[in-house]
Amino acid sequence: MIENKKRIPVINKAWCKGCRICVAFCPTDALGMDAMDKAELAYPEKCNGCGLCELRCPDLAIELQ
Repeated sequence: MIENKKRIPVINKAWCKGCRICVAFCPTDALGMDAMDKAELAYPEKCNGCGLCELRCPDLAIELQ
């Protein structure tokens, strides 16, 4: 049986330049910015695993896992 597991974004902080594009495109407002102005999954319970953040990140700093 294939397990249907929700994927969540993992953010490479070293690659994130803080442009906020992922935050703007997140339809569930699950992403935010940390104290260092880097993207973070601020509300993981809101994330639906749609992948828009990964798709829109110009620095390829987000990967759904």
